[in-house]
Amino acid sequence: MKQYQLEFIDSNHFIGRLSEFKEKRGAVEDSKMFFQIFSEVLEPEKIREVCLGIEQVFPEAMYMGCSTSGNIIDCQLSSDITVVCTVFEYASTRFQIYQYDLLAENVDSITGQIVAETEKHPWVKAMEMYFTIPEGSTTRFCDGMKDAALDIQIFGGVSCSDDITSNDCLVFSKGGKISSKSLVVIFYGGEEFYVDSIKVTGWKPLGRKFHVTKSDGCILHELDGILAYDVYHKYLNIKNDENFFYNTLEFPLFYDHNGTTILRTPVASNADGSITMTSDMDVGSLVQISYGDPSTIVESIREDSRRIHQFQPDILHIFSCAARRTFWTSKEPTYEIEPFKDISPSCGFFSHGEFLRTKGNLNQHNVTLVVAAMREGEKKDLSSMSVLPERGTLSKVPLVSRLATFISVTSLELEETNKKLEYANEKLKMAAIIDGLTGLYNRKEIQSQIEKELAQDSTRKFSLIMLDIDNFKQVNDTYGHQEGDMVIIALAKILHNEEMAYTDKFSAGRWGGEEFMLLLHDTDVSAASFIAELIRQCFANTSFPSVRMQTISLGVTQTREDDTLDSLCTRVDAALYKAKKSGKNRVEVI
Repeated sequence: MKQYQLEFIDSNHFIGRLSEFKEKRGAVEDSKMFFQIFSEVLEPEKIREVCLGIEQVFPEAMYMGCSTSGNIIDCQLSSDITVVCTVFEYASTRFQIYQYDLLAENVDSITGQIVAETEKHPWVKAMEMYFTIPEGSTTRFCDGMKDAALDIQIFGGVSCSDDITSNDCLVFSKGGKISSKSLVVIFYGGEEFYVDSIKVTGWKPLGRKFHVTKSDGCILHELDGILAYDVYHKYLNIKNDENFFYNTLEFPLFYDHNGTTILRTPVASNADGSITMTSDMDVGSLVQISYGDPSTIVESIREDSRRIHQFQPDILHIFSCAARRTFWTSKEPTYEIEPFKDISPSCGFFSHGEFLRTKGNLNQHNVTLVVAAMREGEKKDLSSMSVLPERGTLSKVPLVSRLATFISVTSLELEETNKKLEYANEKLKMAAIIDGLTGLYNRKEIQSQIEKELAQDSTRKFSLIMLDIDNFKQVNDTYGHQEGDMVIIALAKILHNEEMAYTDKFSAGRWGGEEFMLLLHDTDVSAASFIAELIRQCFANTSFPSVRMQTISLGVTQTREDDTLDSLCTRVDAALYKAKKSGKNRVEVI
């Protein structure tokens, strides 16, 4: 079993790479290989280009894929769209891919079909699943898989996007469709196919234990008779607002279920003080709030990597929770999985949730790392195995943002730590409203500021500027997404420049992709159009090392009596559209 990686830049380049790969592989039959597509790009048309390229060059080959919060190749972050080809070398190895529509069929029907397929195909030894984000609990699905033969291993991940608070995601396969509500399953097996799988958490229980005293499926109402939200608020100072999900990611509930340790992250806090979880929470269960301990995580992975090394895999499939990526510093998102790099080629993605079967029970995990190891043929002579290199000391990792708040509630001696935590909390709040690429406000925040401005005294006027990079798709298609990001960052730096605003009442946000929105407080349309023209000229005179000169189009409008958010944004968008239609690289006012 061998693994090959290809990067998708555009269709022509990709088909060329596939053709080169086919020529090098020689007489390998399409039926002995399959492709996995991992995409951080949530664009069905772009994904369809990848699928059509594979079908053109390898018409008989199977493929499957999903959207991700980051692609993993050989334990490193990979490109926005990464394609992995697995070639099976043993004649006895078999695989089969299925896709199920979660809207057209109920969970019981789907799990019944999957189990029936395993019974029809006794060669099956493992199942890998790509799930879209479920609307409710996954408990029923997991329970439905109990009837599968006990020796079948099951593992996989929940697809997602680069915004871990969003439900946007896609899965797809050959013969299926690109869907936001589907499940894709691949069966592996054969006489000489072997598989092993592990999970790693590294999160430690923190403080007292709580009994689940009231729950309704995945709705957790009370812990020891206390409203579930109040527990998070009291011990972690987490507020019941739109950032609740983000702020609780590092503090999942730790408890034993089906004979194994499970981490559960809250999905949302509800008005009645209950919390929605990703799976059912049984009344009577003992739970604890937990936190990530870097040393424990690293040591656990070192031990488990030795076990996987002994298995001698040909390839590894890695499913790591997106929350674990945010846990490590931005410079080291794959730090923890580096010990697996020297074992074998690997691929996978950062996920919204992870699946693993343990002791015959399938469980959905959160904030967990799942690794599946696969091999064709018997192990080699152990005496000839290479020795895994020892990794260096753990690089510095920031303290979990709200851990000190927990301690300050339970110990009066940590007041100074609590002060430091307040500063960290402010940074975390900023992270929730700031666009990661540009450093400007994200769309949700700039839209919120416009709404607040509209809600104030109607006699106060303000203006909006909406701008868009001209012909930006050509930049990405010609020079690649990395260069495209450099163009976006350059524009963001201009919008950061206070001199361009001529006022301290100036807010800039990334509206989406290459679109930006500027809110100019107490500014009439004349002044706003003047500022827009300055921004246009400044960007037109900006040079890029690898990209030709770029331009922007801008639309400007001022608030009117009885304006709503929709009417105001529609009008400034129309002004931008007018600038585009009138030749681009210009300012238009409506």
